[in-house]
Amino acid sequence: MASASKYGPLVGAVDQGTSSTRFLVFDSRTAELLTYHQTDIKQFFPKEGWVEEDPKEILASVHLCIEKTVENLKGLGVDPTEIKAIGITNQRETTIVWDKLTGEPLHNAIVWLDARTASTVEKLRDKIPGRNKEFLKTKCGLPLSTYFSAVKLKWMLDNCQQVVTAINEKRCLFGTVDSWLMWNLTGGTKGGLHITDVTNASRTMLMSIHNHKWDAELCRFFSVPMDILPEIRSCSEIYSVMSEGSLKGIPISGILGDQQSALVGQACFKEGQAKNTYGTGCFLLYNTGQQPVISEHGLLTTVAYQLGRKQPVIYALEGSVAIAGACIRWLKDNMGIIEKSSDIEKLASTVKDTAGTYFVPAFSGLYAPYWQTDARGIICGLTQFTTKAHIARAALEAVCFQTKEILDAMNQDSGIPIPSLQVDGGMTENPLLMQIQADLLGIPVIRPSMPETTALGAAIAAGAAEGVQVWKVGDKLDSCTAITTYTYNPSIGDSEREKRYAKWKRAVERSMHWQSDEEDSTEDVKNMVCRTLPFGLFFFSNFVLMRMMSLWRETS
Repeated sequence: MASASKYGPLVGAVDQGTSSTRFLVFDSRTAELLTYHQTDIKQFFPKEGWVEEDPKEILASVHLCIEKTVENLKGLGVDPTEIKAIGITNQRETTIVWDKLTGEPLHNAIVWLDARTASTVEKLRDKIPGRNKEFLKTKCGLPLSTYFSAVKLKWMLDNCQQVVTAINEKRCLFGTVDSWLMWNLTGGTKGGLHITDVTNASRTMLMSIHNHKWDAELCRFFSVPMDILPEIRSCSEIYSVMSEGSLKGIPISGILGDQQSALVGQACFKEGQAKNTYGTGCFLLYNTGQQPVISEHGLLTTVAYQLGRKQPVIYALEGSVAIAGACIRWLKDNMGIIEKSSDIEKLASTVKDTAGTYFVPAFSGLYAPYWQTDARGIICGLTQFTTKAHIARAALEAVCFQTKEILDAMNQDSGIPIPSLQVDGGMTENPLLMQIQADLLGIPVIRPSMPETTALGAAIAAGAAEGVQVWKVGDKLDSCTAITTYTYNPSIGDSEREKRYAKWKRAVERSMHWQSDEEDSTEDVKNMVCRTLPFGLFFFSNFVLMRMMSLWRETS
């Protein structure tokens, strides 16, 4: 924390993530974090593969974090009026629909990693020539997957009468988490602003990746009425002001999806720069400049940022991993292997390797570069020698192997190998994980001393907005006194790396098509019964006949 005597114009950032909400305040001169407050968000799992959150709890957590952070500032002797702007960064793809007359959610938020829409995806594929899941990619940059917002909204349209009724009565609004927060923070039913930014819009499958507008053909494909959609704006402009609370009247002037926000926070403003964020999932973004690059190796084409209405839209290639930190949480909550997530490093460090154990955490299927919704998690290579420490280490390796797969795909798409990887996110505080990552990639891994780059990106966007301008777009933030870096260099050779990677690939193959294999197995059993039943009846009838003849001979 900075001392109270050393601050310049301040910028606040709402960081609404999958598992928690935070409000952070940065010094715009140094990018130094002054103070913050964090609160956890409860997740609900109504059925297998379903993940939901309460939109009202999400909103309440934002208000709580803002008020607690303001109290912290006062405790430091800092006047909260020094906050000149507020930015918002949010978990992407998570889908919310609400009643614009009452402000009440029409359904729980369906979280980005929710897998209930697998059957919805299959039905939508039936509408596509050749059932090609890449069919829409040239229009929106994304493959047809359970991951994206339009598919979740389509599920609601097919399964939630309350949503359908609200749409028919012209009182339904749709948005990702940023839209829900913006509408409420700027007045809600009393004139709240219904907007999103270009980065979040690019994750819905409803926006044209080329002209950055809602696309009528895509909306028809998903049966989404366009009048429920928010207005698309740039990532950095004064949208409105806070309507209530301790920061009432302060401009809200920045919105970025969390992974794009981390790209800005890491100062990846040049084409060819990349960063990887380790959180609930794992997300590697590669700046491709002003031209969208359509991947041929399973990556997503997405908007990286647009820092001002008159500024160009910058694109990125993205590799998305569904389960990273969520795997550690699973070991804690479901398996009881560790008491708290931070224990994973200590436990994994008690063994020198995984003893041949491989863990593929495909709990919600596999995202990039496979996009296999029917994959499921497996742990393989177990022996009587295997302990919970080996499984813990295999879980860390799984995060790193998945990152390597994405990095390999990026190198193939770009044709220029990435020389080093910038990293951020809560998991980067684990030195063992970072060293394993450098070993498996074979390139240096560079971690900033201040890991809150996601929130910092939103603060930069807000502070750089026209009318605020306490930050200049494109500032080299790595020169700020508050941000230094630590580099992890590879410590194993190429042969060892490739040997372990090959075994990982074998484990991934075994995780694929698990659901369909299960269904095929059921069908195989049915076929086997149908094939063998006539023979069984034949042998049974012969047995009964022979037994009756034997009894007849005995009685005679």
